[in-house]
Amino acid sequence: MKRYLVAAVLLGGLPAVLIAQNNAAAQPKIDLYGFIMLDAGYNADQIQGDWFDTVRPTKLPAFKDQYAPDGNTYFSVRQTRFGVTANLPRAAGGRNQPFGGKLNGTGVDAGQTTFRLRHAYAELGKFGAGQTWSPFMDIDVFPNSLEYWGPTGMVFFRNLQVRYMPIQGDTRLTVALERPGASAEGGVYADRIELQDVRPHFPLPDLSAEYRLARTWGYVELAGIVRRIEWEDQGTDQFDLSGEATGWGLNLSSNLKFGKDVVRLAVVGGEGIQNYMNDAPADVGVENNPGNTLSPVKGVPLPMLGLTAFLDHTWNAKFTSAIGYSMIDIDNTEQQTPSAFQTGHYALFNVLYSPVPNVMTGVEFQWGKRENFSDGFTSDIAKIQFSFKYNFARSF
Repeated sequence: MKRYLVAAVLLGGLPAVLIAQNNAAAQPKIDLYGFIMLDAGYNADQIQGDWFDTVRPTKLPAFKDQYAPDGNTYFSVRQTRFGVTANLPRAAGGRNQPFGGKLNGTGVDAGQTTFRLRHAYAELGKFGAGQTWSPFMDIDVFPNSLEYWGPTGMVFFRNLQVRYMPIQGDTRLTVALERPGASAEGGVYADRIELQDVRPHFPLPDLSAEYRLARTWGYVELAGIVRRIEWEDQGTDQFDLSGEATGWGLNLSSNLKFGKDVVRLAVVGGEGIQNYMNDAPADVGVENNPGNTLSPVKGVPLPMLGLTAFLDHTWNAKFTSAIGYSMIDIDNTEQQTPSAFQTGHYALFNVLYSPVPNVMTGVEFQWGKRENFSDGFTSDIAKIQFSFKYNFARSF
């Protein structure tokens, strides 16, 4: 800073100061950030063991005592997070370039405390590429909660993509081509050998877009997606079970500000978009195809509806609370099994305390429920969770 002041004197005052500030702004900057978080609680009911520290209705029992016994205490540090953000010079059109992950394993690492990549993404001007939030998703709907997985009925998907952002800022417009993918459920025919040779085929990327209109009272956002899902029968039997489907969805979301409080709302509907949802079953189901001896069954995209509504309330400078509800409902086909997932419910209430900057502790009550397709079975989960969180950040 001293050399900037000397330059200002030598070059004649204010103009030189502005030159110095511009030079400083042109320097790249690296931000290290993250937090350490401990979760501990008691689950009065049952959930599939890999998801002991979450509330996921799809992972609740599909029949009595599937994950017995009831009543387990748990500890977890899987929400702990670390990331790096590189801020490139504005003269080059650079913006934040995030890279980071957390310790909550998924996929083959489900149930493990292991590093999982969240973001690996970069922007230059109006273009971006890498892994980050899908434009079909609105991360600002996520409440200020302790529970890790989040509302079952919201769109939540970090995907590989290339995007174009003709409008940037609080009001924005984004269009993206995203990595395709989908899952299928064979229903009552799942064990038939004729289905074992059917393979997925994704010839086109998913196309997504969002438009957000921001105002002083908050914002409203409309996002959409369309996708091509195909499957090919590689078998040599007398049946041809190849097929195709078009998945589509619309996601309307908003944040409404009332003083220091925020109401977070979203409604999403569509067909064959379940893998973009936070907690949902397969994208494609099977149904009978009467009168067709070559293709006696066919795959169809499953319709779904998701709702989310939460309030983040600030009591004072040190205490906050979140309360709300979310649900997802699947329109099953008649050929899905009676125990197939149909409806999921999710709700929570918490009190969070921040005694000093960068430190938070709190307690949260969590509830979830699963409803099966047609056998009448339901299962619930009720949990109490205590958490401690310490944030850290450093710029270079």
